[in-house]
Parts: sequence; C-alpha cells; structure tokens
Amino acid sequence: MKQIAQYQDGRLELQEVPMPTAPPGGALVRVTHSVISVGTEKMKVEQAKMNLLQKARARPDQVRKVLDTARNLGWRAALEKVRNRLETPTPLGYSAAGIVESVDPGNTRFRVGDRVACAGAECAFHAEYIALPDLLMARVPEGVEGWQAAYTTLASIALQGVRQLEPQLGSRVLVMGQGLVGLLVTNLLAASGCRVMAVDLAPSRRSFAEAMGAERVVILGQQNLADEVRVWSEGFGVDAAVLCTAGNNNAPLEQAADALRDRGRIVIVGNTRADCAWKVFYEKELDVRYSRSYGPGRYDASYEWGGADYPIGYVRWTEGRNFDSVLHLMRTGSLRLDALTTRRAPFPSALEVYRDLLSEGARDIGVILEYGSTPPAGGRLPAASGPRAGTPAVAPGEARLPSALARLDVIGAGNFARTMLLPHLHGKVPLGTVVNQTALSAGHVRTKFGFRAAATDAGELLSSPAPGGAAVLIATRHHLHAPLVLQALAGGRHLFVEKPLCLTREELGEIDRAVAASTGSVQVGFNRRFAPASEELRKLVASTPGPKTASFRVMAGKLDPSHWYANYAESGGRVLGEACHFLDYFCFLFGSPPVRVSAQTAWPAGGRLPFPDTVTAQVEFADGSSGQLIYSAEGDTSWPKEELTLFGAGFVASTQNYQKLVIHRGRKEKSFSYLSKGHAEQMAAWAAFLRGERGHPLPYAESRASMLLTFATLEAIQQGGTVTVGG
Repeated sequence: MKQIAQYQDGRLELQEVPMPTAPPGGALVRVTHSVISVGTEKMKVEQAKMNLLQKARARPDQVRKVLDTARNLGWRAALEKVRNRLETPTPLGYSAAGIVESVDPGNTRFRVGDRVACAGAECAFHAEYIALPDLLMARVPEGVEGWQAAYTTLASIALQGVRQLEPQLGSRVLVMGQGLVGLLVTNLLAASGCRVMAVDLAPSRRSFAEAMGAERVVILGQQNLADEVRVWSEGFGVDAAVLCTAGNNNAPLEQAADALRDRGRIVIVGNTRADCAWKVFYEKELDVRYSRSYGPGRYDASYEWGGADYPIGYVRWTEGRNFDSVLHLMRTGSLRLDALTTRRAPFPSALEVYRDLLSEGARDIGVILEYGSTPPAGGRLPAASGPRAGTPAVAPGEARLPSALARLDVIGAGNFARTMLLPHLHGKVPLGTVVNQTALSAGHVRTKFGFRAAATDAGELLSSPAPGGAAVLIATRHHLHAPLVLQALAGGRHLFVEKPLCLTREELGEIDRAVAASTGSVQVGFNRRFAPASEELRKLVASTPGPKTASFRVMAGKLDPSHWYANYAESGGRVLGEACHFLDYFCFLFGSPPVRVSAQTAWPAGGRLPFPDTVTAQVEFADGSSGQLIYSAEGDTSWPKEELTLFGAGFVASTQNYQKLVIHRGRKEKSFSYLSKGHAEQMAAWAAFLRGERGHPLPYAESRASMLLTFATLEAIQQGGTVTVGG
C-alpha cells in the first residue's frame, strides 16, 4: 500500500509500505478520504526544513536530551541517536474516514463494512490503509458522506474548544484566527446561538468566515480591532475569546485580553504564545483556559489504546463522544463543510497538492484527498496469545549451532533498536523481515538496514515456516515480550529479547517450559555485562579469592508521566523495566546465585506514578558476596548516571557509566577509558552464535536467575522484609 512520508529535511515522498495490522481490540480500515490540515501540516513541513541551529533554538528541550545522552553514553551514541531521528520518516495526517476491512476478535463495536471516521496523529494517516484502536473510531451515520466524515477529528478539536468556553445563548465571542479550526469554531458558535466576531490577517478569509456564520469580520491591518469591538459590543467588551492562532507571537492574547469585558474568558486552542500581562488580566479578573485536542481521553494511552472508556456520569464529553457529536451535526447540516472545502484531489497526486500548499500565496482551507477504489486487503490479523500459568522449571543449556542460520527477523525496530542494536548486526547476519507497528517505519527500517521485507504482523511472521532456520530479535514494549518469546520458541527459533524477559513469575514459568521443549534458545538484552569495563571487572573478581561487596548507584531521573514507561500494564514499572539491568549485573559480577534480597522504596510524590521509582535493595549471594543497589529518580542529571564501587581482598575498583574504570590495588592505581556500554559487544557475540562460530553468549539459566532476583526484589518492597530468591 502507499503512504505519505515526511523526512526531517522537509522532503515528502509517497512510499510503498507494508500493510498495517489491527491493534488489540481495533480494526483495519480502508481509507476513502482524508483531510489535509493545512495550517498544522504546513507548519510541520516548514519546521522540518529548518537547519540544525534553527531546530536547536526551536526545541531547547531536545538539545538537553542530546547533551544528557552524550554525558552518559558518549558523543558517538548521542550523534547516532540524532542521526536516526533525522533519517526516520514521520507520517502526516490525523483526520480520515473509510470502511472497516477487518476487526480484531476483541472488537465488539464495529463490523466489517462499517463506515467509520478515524482520528489520531498516531494512526489516522494519509495512507491507503490504517489500523486504529476502538476508541479512535466512530461510526458514520446515514446521510453523512465520506468526505464530510473525514473532517471529524478537526471538527472535534473545534468542538472541544467551544465546550471549554461554555458559551451562553447570545454571548458575543471573538474568534482569533480563521484557519480551518478557527472557521469550524466560528461555525459551531454561530450554530449554538452565539454572536461571533471573526478576526484574521488575510483578507481572503473574510468570505469564509461570513459563510460560517460570523456576524462581523475584522481583517487586522485594514480595520482597528479595538474600535470594532467597542462598537459591536456596545462599549462593554466581548464575553469571551477563542484563540485559534499559532506561532511565537503574543499579540493575539494581548488583543483578546483588551477586547474582553470584565471577568471574561479566553480559551486557547492553537499552539500560540501565551504570556499573560499581569495588569490587564488582574484588573479584569480574566479566566484563561486551554483546550486539549479532541477532548478528554486524548493522550491517555489507557483510554485510546487500552479501550478504557470514561464513565459518562463522570466525563460527559470524551473525545469519542465528541466524534459522535460532530457527526450528528454533519448529518443535520449544522456544519457547513462544503463552504470550507476548497480542493479535492486524488491521493496519488498528494505530493503535487503539498507543493501547492507550501507555495507563497496559497489560499486553500479544506483539502480532501480521495482514495478511490483501493483493492481490499488480504492480510491476516495476529493470533491471540494463550493463557498464562505455570511453575518455574529448570531449563537446559545452549549448544553451539552446527551451521549458520538462514536469516534474522526483527520485531520492534524503534529508535533504541535502530541506534543500539541493528547497526551492530548489519552485515554480520542475513536480515530477513522487519516488523513494526506502523507500516511507514517498517518500510524505512527495511530500506535503511537492507532487510528483505517489511511487515506489521508479528504473529504471522512467527507462525510462518523458516527454511534453513531463522532467529528473531524482539525489542517491543515490555508487555509483548513474553507472548512473542513463547511463539518464537514454539517455532524453534533462536531469539534475542530486550530486557525484561517477562513481567510475571507465571510468564517466566511458561518460558521455562517452552525453552525445555524447544530447539531454540533465548538471550536477554543485559548489555552491561558485555561492556569492556565489565569484562575487566569480572577478571578482577575471578582472580581474587573470597566474597566481594559492591555498591551500585543509579541516578535514573524522573519519569515523565506521559511516557509509556509510566503505564504499568505495558512496562511493568521501573524495577522490572530498568533496575533488572543492575540486579543482573551483580549476578554477572559475582558469578554466584542470589539467595536473599531485602528492599525498600520511596514512592513518587503526589501519586505521580503507580509504582515505586526510587528503590534501595540489598542482595546476598551464595558465596557470601553482597550487592547494594540504590536506584533513584531523584538527583541532578549532571551527575554520572551509573556508578559502581567494588570491594574485594586487597582492591577497590570503581566505574562511571562504564566509560572510566579505576582499580586501586597494592597502593597502585590503574585507569582505563572506554566508549562502549556493551551493546556492540553483546550483538557481536550473539551474531557469532547465529553463524555457528561460538557457544551461546548468555545462557538462559543466568537470565532466568536475574529475573527471579528482580521478582523477589519487587516482593521484598511489597512485603517490607527479606525475601528468599528461590529457583
């Protein structure tokens, strides 16, 4: 299928990409129409054309992230991450309509053949097929045409702004900015019985605003806004203002504040600068509100992707119910979409349309892409995973392969995999199929690294035969690890899975049995044990008799509540998702099984996260060694992220971020400098195993012991005491 892709230099391409796969509880939709949001998409393309200095000035937060990465991983890794970001294409589009082609078994709201409106910058792309979760779709009622339904997302943005305004019948409302969303706001307010003054810089917008129901239109530069407001409002000022402008200009907010009456209200819909001048806002006691996209539920992964709808008694107007509302307004003719639509073009000519929109003097408002009779899809939905149960059992070791495997497939080639894993496998093993959630990213990775094919259905890949043997690398979100590992082992595959291996003891038990019954093998992505500094420390430990003591201090930093790691169902929390690295490191360093662990935690302040993110753990090992882990979300990011101090008979050793290693022994000091955190060495070792050149670099039994220690640490936190690790 074809999809529009935007590169970070502003270049646009109409690419051939693999068919997407319906998410759990979602559907695959054949697109019939999509709307180009002229203002938003033009801004994205223009920002992409900025040079690096301009981008750095526009996004200082991203610059700080690069500097933090350089401090912790070195400049080479930081620059590689930046390069990957710049090379990776992004999709365009977020408002579309189409016909349901297939549904996931967990979807009970939609059927094949249903006409649906589709929303979301994460899924409602300009593409022939899109895959969406349940709550980002709405059924299109009879009497609404497909091109009209494609406006649903944009109309919902406008509707949410009106809901935040809470206007009353007869209110005088100022609408600043008469782009696509601003015109829809004007239309909705007029349809609600409000009197609207529309304001814009472009004289060409006057006729559009009048057609949408504006009582008065003011063109800045031609008319004096203050004079117009004074006459129109009979000297009182307007009751409310909606800002549908964008840019780093504070003038719209200042003009709106001056135009408002005492105790008036401003709602900010657009991405506009909002520096409130204290004097006017205080003296008028103005109320300022923001409107968040399509409505409640937006940016909440549990709502949008988890299907957890909000009870109507508590949240009357979710984004999904806003979709239904605007579709009803379309059916009754209250939304004047024909007056907005200035261009309709076939999807194959989309690049020509974008060139016109980016040219000076372009005056289009609503642009519809029409997809015609796209052939039906023939792809299959992924198979559902089976029930989870079981008791841990001892798994066998791994043997050297008699010959090289035919190919390596990859599931989940996100930025981490593209930066830290795939560059170290490219050219070392034959690359087969890459599977990503979105078709565009899968196609990009296929081209960048030379995979034979790209796809979006992991279940179909793992269930297909692999002549000559195939390995698979799994780097998805954590909750998908165990089901994919089990399916890969059932097919006899050798696999690499990023940490953590799984999220529960029950899943670990299932994997134990699968490993015992499979001809395949499992390697978990505990890369730090492969770092050159780690190898040097391990030699030091092995050459020194007696138990050792180690202290690991990790300055992990605060977790953004909007990050997917903050979703416990997906990540398993920070102990399982991140601290497992350092618990495994103790196991590697001492070479002895863990016996007991005690742990305590400081919970995030204010209920910021549903799991502990600052943990202190004390681990005892069978040989008498002990390890203390301090994993903290608090601190200063300028401090080294990971510090280890190791004590043994006659020596003290310390390392910072695996880049600097110092060993004090016999009143002598030896210093080492390194660049690697172990990713390159880890991948090189596993690639050599796949070629049949060496034994398995990380036996399953060792990864299993580390996972058992991680589970025991969580239990120690919950119980507030010491827990036996067990086996």
